[in-house]
This record gives sequence, C-alpha cells and structure tokens, in this order.
Amino acid sequence: MNPITALRCDLEYVVGGNSHFLFNIQAARSGDHRILEESLVVTPDIGLRSFEDPGSGNRFFRCDADGGRLNVRYDARIERIREPVDPTLPEAAVSALPHEVLHYLMPSRYCQSDVMSRAAQHLFGQVPQGYQRVQHICEWIRANIAYQLGVSTSTTSAQDVYLQRAGVCRDFAHLAITFCRALNIPARLVVGYVRFADPPQDFHAVFEAFIGNRWVLFDPTDMAQVDRIVRVSSGRDAKDTAFATIFGPVQMTRMIIQVNEDGTPPSENPDPAQATVLLA
Repeated sequence: MNPITALRCDLEYVVGGNSHFLFNIQAARSGDHRILEESLVVTPDIGLRSFEDPGSGNRFFRCDADGGRLNVRYDARIERIREPVDPTLPEAAVSALPHEVLHYLMPSRYCQSDVMSRAAQHLFGQVPQGYQRVQHICEWIRANIAYQLGVSTSTTSAQDVYLQRAGVCRDFAHLAITFCRALNIPARLVVGYVRFADPPQDFHAVFEAFIGNRWVLFDPTDMAQVDRIVRVSSGRDAKDTAFATIFGPVQMTRMIIQVNEDGTPPSENPDPAQATVLLA
C-alpha cells in the first residue's frame, strides 16, 4: 500500500483595503500522488474563482477582499506514488528533447544560466553525464553553500547565491537549476509540502531535472526525502510557483502548515513550536 500524507495549510491576513489574492496551495494534479480527500475553506465567504494549468497541473484560486481579516484553510489526504529512480539515467541531446521541455533549458528571472555557463562548465563539465552529474551538482551545493535564514530576499537570484555562498531551500534549488540548464539539462523548480526533522513546517522548494526522458526530483538541501514531497506547483523558477500573490494593502499575520506522513489528521490546536510561522 502506498503511504498517505495528511496535511493542512492555514493562512491568515489582515486586509487594509480593496485587494486581490491569487493562491497556489492545493496539491497539484500530478502523477506522483493521488488526492484522496481535500477541502478548501475561505472566511469570510467570498466568491472564489479557480483554474488549473493544464501543462503543469498547478491549481490556483482567486478572490477579492475589501478589508478586515481573511482566513484560508486547505486540508488534504494524499496517497504518495513514486517510481524507483535508476541512477544510470542518461542525459538527452537537445535535439531529442520533447517540445514542451525546451523552455526549461532557457535562462529565467532567478536562474541566469547564460551568465553562469562558464562556472557550470568549469565545475561540472568533466563530470560523467546523466543522473550522477545532477547528483554531483547537488553535492557540490551542499558542500559549498551554507543553509542560512535571512541572507536572501525575494529578489535573490542564483548568481547572488553563488557569490554570497548562502541561502535557503529556494536559493539552493535555483542554483542547481541554473547549473543544470547551463549544461543543457532541462530543470525546473518544484514546491510542495513535506515534513522536516526540525520545526517549524513550511513550504519546501526542490527541483526536477529531465533525464532519461522523464522528470526526476532532487533536493540539494538534503533536508527532506524527495519521495515524501506532496507537489503543489512546478515552474521555471519562484516566479511561477509562489503560494500567494497579493495585489493591495495586505499583511500576513499567521501561517500554520502541518504535515503528517503517517496519515493521521492534523491537530486543531497545533503546538506553535512545531508548526507555526508568525509574521507580526
């Protein structure tokens, strides 16, 4: 029997005036898991509009709020499905890549693979191609980039991370994606839910490389086992995968994420030390 993850995402905002929200917090329609149950509750009861990206399976909903508090709560039970990964998977020639994969070779807002090409070739150009080269990129990042909160911002790029030698999961993934693309390996960012050994829980960013004619997940932080991740979104970089995009005078006051990989229901009264990020 495949393992079951039970999860909850609870968000609270104070809205200062007419604002528009775009959320991407629901489990994606993805071949690496099956949604058994889910519910979405937005308080107050305002009109929601939802849509799905047919290419990625990313799911979005939108709403408007005029003022006061806005609460969003998403619950789901997910059956995780993973295929074993063959460590001998090869890289593909660019000419053999599927049409829909080609744009994951191109530089993007946070992944300037054109600027980083020389560094990528110097560090990894002589490493045997395929799965082991992507794994070697991850190992280099773990050995040379410090995982450190507070050193990066929403505008930090892969080149910035390479120079400052520190960042968080998003930064690690961006740098790995950049190196892969600079070596002609298609790569994309993946954001999802997973349980960490150390609290608090949060969304986690990893990446996928297209090798062996399939997408394969990697975590350059080594903070989580990739076969446990419940995918929420994938895209070229963080610009495509934000869990919330907000237009208007809004302040987040609470984010609680609970992930139970044994399938037990999340707590109605979670331990703040285990599950909560508070933004004053």
